[in-house]
Amino acid sequence: MGSLQVNTLDTSFLSDLDMEGNGRKRVAIYARVSTTEQAEEGYSIDEQTRLLRQYCEREGYEVYEEYVDRGISGKSIKGRASLQQLLDDAGQKLFDIVLVWKSNRLARNILDMLKIVDFLKRQNIAFRSYSEKYETETPTGKLQFNMMAVIAEFERDNIAENVKMGMIARAKEGSWNGGQVLGYDSERVQSDKRKRTMSRLVVNEKEAPTVRRIFQLYIEGHGYKAIANTLNKEGHRTKKNNFFSINAVKTILMNPVYIGFIRYNVRRDWSEKRRNNINPNPVIEKGQHAPIIDEEVWQKAQTIMKGRSRKPNRIHSGDYPLTGIMKCPVCGAGMVLGRTTNRNKDGTKRVLEYYVCGAWKNKGTAVCRSNGVRTQYADEYVLNKMAKFANNDVLIKDVVRKINEGHRTISEPLQKEYAVLKQSLGAIQSKKEKALDLYEDGILNKADLMNRLAKLDEEKQQLDERIAPVEQQLGQGGKKELSFIMVKQVMDQFVDCYKKSITGEQRKQLLHLLINKITIADNRNIESIKIQLNNEVVRHFTKQGEDESSNDDDLSSPFSIVFTI
Repeated sequence: MGSLQVNTLDTSFLSDLDMEGNGRKRVAIYARVSTTEQAEEGYSIDEQTRLLRQYCEREGYEVYEEYVDRGISGKSIKGRASLQQLLDDAGQKLFDIVLVWKSNRLARNILDMLKIVDFLKRQNIAFRSYSEKYETETPTGKLQFNMMAVIAEFERDNIAENVKMGMIARAKEGSWNGGQVLGYDSERVQSDKRKRTMSRLVVNEKEAPTVRRIFQLYIEGHGYKAIANTLNKEGHRTKKNNFFSINAVKTILMNPVYIGFIRYNVRRDWSEKRRNNINPNPVIEKGQHAPIIDEEVWQKAQTIMKGRSRKPNRIHSGDYPLTGIMKCPVCGAGMVLGRTTNRNKDGTKRVLEYYVCGAWKNKGTAVCRSNGVRTQYADEYVLNKMAKFANNDVLIKDVVRKINEGHRTISEPLQKEYAVLKQSLGAIQSKKEKALDLYEDGILNKADLMNRLAKLDEEKQQLDERIAPVEQQLGQGGKKELSFIMVKQVMDQFVDCYKKSITGEQRKQLLHLLINKITIADNRNIESIKIQLNNEVVRHFTKQGEDESSNDDDLSSPFSIVFTI
């Protein structure tokens, strides 16, 4: 680990922090280093904390606590446990000063840094940087601090871009860029071309048999589900010690790392766009690691995969409308279609169709049971129940009355709270506009403006977090009363549309639009049907009767109500 080189500095900027009375100033030391910085630039947390402790000893300060985040990026403050603990302790005013070796150790994001320093200031806690001379309490110090914050964010963006380019270059050399993969362990080795160490894949002899087993089962003709079920029963587990799923099996069968190749940059801008930005030309190069699967087995598996991908799925889920909305009584997973084949006494075969637990079908009996419900029984029961409810005005009125009574009990105080919160949001916007006016008039400088706007944004975020659950309890801020006419129209139109539907997919869409969830009792009978009413449902099922709709049924505000029949 390289040592941290720091020139002798003028530390008179801390002279204002002399002891008050007989007490000693309590200092919270914060240090951070990311894996990339530690590996490539020689930063050392131990060296940071050593220098800061020595400084505190020279100045007669008491080190209250050392808060250290090792191997963690400064891009965001959310994932840094030690920094979060420091902020919690600061809220209790357990120390007087926060001391860092350099300001970018605290945060590389400008807004995060300004928020933290402003928070400390409100707790009457000073912030100091060992290697930078500025005071955040003065206008000049604030300007210097903001400039340093801008530079720190610029440096972070440059580092991120350089790291990305470096990782692509390493992948093209056949080097592993880190991460976990079943069958291998990643170890650090000295590079011949660079001073720092590199990651290299080494076969994990305990996990490699699981990978070989997956390929063996696949080329023998087993499908993803059958392979997952077999693996789970045999006691095989994933890299994270979880049960195998269909997707986990498929991912392994498609990964060229197992025949000695490195694949990198499959998904571009992963941290921002996640799974929606697939790179059509990822890096695929011969790696520097030993393969687990030979070329012949790999080619057989890929040939089978290509052949199967051209075959249409024989299960048409549109003909089985309750898939997804019917829930497993044991694990709560969505039920999907399952088939079994029985042989009659005369030798003929009979195919039976069930709604079965999706987790069981995906991962096998090691995870859940089938908990099958005959499709014919379930479909007929749900449709009959819906039709009877639609034709029973007394039952509809009773449901509407109970919902409205319950809503009125809680809505009044919530509406008052909601009005106060919305008024507070309006006040924050007014304060922002006023701050901008002061800045334009030259009364407020840029640093003060940024601090003020950051504080107002924090207040707005806190209000938004309080408003969200209130809106949800108020039915997303919408309906005050649920009307009999609206519910009656929705149910009548649903029954009529269902009868007129030509395809199974159309019938499925109607059911999924109106039904929120179907639960099953332990005896495999349907327990409840939960109907959902919201803007989309009402507009869909009352569009043919808009002229007759009640004037009270205003859909200008969003709402959502779920009730059981």
